[in-house]
Amino acid sequence: MAGGPTTVDLVRAAHQAGSFGTVGLGSASVDSARSQIDALAGISFGVNLFCPQDSLTLEQLSATADLAAAEGTSLPDPDYSFGFHDKLELALQGGARVVWSMFGTFDFEQLARIHAAGAEAWTTVTTPDEARAAAKLGVDALCVQGPYAGGHRGTWDRTALPDDRPLPGLIAAVHEAVHAVAPSIPLIAAGGLRTAEEVTQVLSLPGVAAASCGSAFLLSQEAGTSDYNRELLRRGGATVSTRAFSGRHARGLETDYTRTHPDLPPVYPMLNSVLKERRAQHDDAVAYCLVGEPAAKIRGGSVADILDSLCQNKH
Repeated sequence: MAGGPTTVDLVRAAHQAGSFGTVGLGSASVDSARSQIDALAGISFGVNLFCPQDSLTLEQLSATADLAAAEGTSLPDPDYSFGFHDKLELALQGGARVVWSMFGTFDFEQLARIHAAGAEAWTTVTTPDEARAAAKLGVDALCVQGPYAGGHRGTWDRTALPDDRPLPGLIAAVHEAVHAVAPSIPLIAAGGLRTAEEVTQVLSLPGVAAASCGSAFLLSQEAGTSDYNRELLRRGGATVSTRAFSGRHARGLETDYTRTHPDLPPVYPMLNSVLKERRAQHDDAVAYCLVGEPAAKIRGGSVADILDSLCQNKH
């Protein structure tokens, strides 16, 4: 979980409890990424990175300027690279066991570099076509992200509408799509998993080797979730998948802004800058509380407590 919730303490706690954690560095600065990777020395960990995206079109930039004008704000120069290449090198030099891509996958040269460093390359996919493409390139695992996942959908094309098939159906379609290309590639199921029963269910699906949980840890003691977002999560409410959080499809707690802007164009990563000042003032109307469905089932406690609740075999 990029943006703060996944901390070094959370990843270390997951490791201590016998699980595997990845630190979300997609939106972090290169300096912050370096610091977090250095702080994870000595344990097995992964990093999650945002792949570079194409520049916004003139039409999309014009739409962003209109949104900014409505808020009385100006626009910075966007960074479409997310520091991907620098962070990839930092991850490999820092001993990451896994480098996990979001919004796209690795090229052949990057895969060779990852494997030469003794690490694995994982990629988030949201459609059978994305899964097939990543498998053909030679990634080591596919994280199949369903529609109930919190935060951004990992769609490779920011203009695409996310696949809304329930997770089991999406996993079945992905498994079928990659079978001829990479029949033994492991699938990681993600999106809306809150209980041991749900984890057990997805682990029984074809090709699934592991379950990935993110939102389940938002209220953990070790998470970097802000006090304001912790309050919003405890209040509860409906979640919605929309571009009105960031300009890319993401799922979070519904707000006045998401209700009044149901058809925003794909203006990521600019929308956060447009709404930055209001969000800094904790304006509920534009709150940025990304979380999966169902939000009401998220519990507090330590990372170890939450992992225990997600595991069928607790002893």
